[in-house]
Amino acid sequence: MITSSNPAYPAGTVITGKWRKGRFIIRRVLGQGANGIVYLVQKEGASHPYALKMGYDTLDLQSEINVLMSLQSKRKAADPLKNGPRMSFLLEVDDFKGEDGDIPFYVMRYIRGSSLSHFMRKRGKEWMGLTGLRLLEKLNGLHRSGFIFGDLKPENVMVSDVGQVELVDYGGVSSIGRSVKQFTEWYDRGYWNAGSRTSDEGYDLFAFAVLIIQLLNEEELKKTAAQHLPQTRSPGQLLSLIQRSPKLKPYSEWLRRAIRGEFSGSQEALKLWKDTIYAPALVGRLPGKTPRWLMNAFALSIVIVLLAFLWAWMNT
Repeated sequence: MITSSNPAYPAGTVITGKWRKGRFIIRRVLGQGANGIVYLVQKEGASHPYALKMGYDTLDLQSEINVLMSLQSKRKAADPLKNGPRMSFLLEVDDFKGEDGDIPFYVMRYIRGSSLSHFMRKRGKEWMGLTGLRLLEKLNGLHRSGFIFGDLKPENVMVSDVGQVELVDYGGVSSIGRSVKQFTEWYDRGYWNAGSRTSDEGYDLFAFAVLIIQLLNEEELKKTAAQHLPQTRSPGQLLSLIQRSPKLKPYSEWLRRAIRGEFSGSQEALKLWKDTIYAPALVGRLPGKTPRWLMNAFALSIVIVLLAFLWAWMNT
């Protein structure tokens, strides 16, 4: 039975807004979390799809909407020329009249791509430098707006085919200085007894470090988490894993500083990633084959040079 506290509707269901009267046709479920369910939908009269999130709790979802509205207003204030649907976090907010009462929902742009873990399995570890850089840029932008993401994990990071990164599911976002709203154990600083669950930039950076460890050496991370009781877990166990893992060696300096909480903030963390991981990957100093995105960019630059040369020759 479908209830307002746990909405789940099949493909083809039409969601009609109670107040704005927008009509959205459900195509499929994109994901389901602790505070809601996200559908891929088609808006009547529009050619491109959207993501629609229904909440289990009105107050909880309204808090998430308030965060997205704040982020959107700050983005517009920072760059008024960049506007429109592609730059919007929120496209529509309304209620849907369900069988047992009104269900709040909001509509946002749909991010085409795959989860970070799926993308890395498909493309390989040589993409870590670029995707890691793009993810840190997203986190840094969020931090500059006064928020932390909180529930950072591969499922909440979408990556396009060309390596562009978007954060999804803002249900765990909280203001800096407040308590973390949502977390997943592996990526939680408190789970490893490495610090508090107070929202600060270091919380997201710690989660990012564990995310990198998982993507590159998941089996060792599983063993490390399983071998210790909650009261005996420590950041030292993660540091030991980093030290003995050849797969993590190119990232070890950055990971150690994030686990220890040594970064002053995400701006410093972003700079170190760019200088010691992303830049060396561009010139081939990190192990692994050359990323396809880099080869494509190089090929495009050659074509542009040749076309410019041809144009100059024809006009002489």
